[in-house]
Amino acid sequence: MTQRYVIHVPILAADLPAAQRLARVVGRWMRVLPQTDPGETTVSAEDDQNLRHRVFCDLLMPGGRRCLLCADHDGPCARRLHR
Repeated sequence: MTQRYVIHVPILAADLPAAQRLARVVGRWMRVLPQTDPGETTVSAEDDQNLRHRVFCDLLMPGGRRCLLCADHDGPCARRLHR
């Protein structure tokens, strides 16, 4: 098995909901890069980085694609935002 490395890029936000919103924006933008896995995006408090909060649902959907809605969303999974 090939060893993989994860890049941690600190981006600061005022509170958990703001951090989750910003992380969703950054994660969706990063999908243009084939090396990224936005579904695994998490946020944490700066002084407690071991407690991470998921940003995306990331459940596997039919066809092998992943749900891109926010974690703990209501309703069915989807590949796009509900408007």
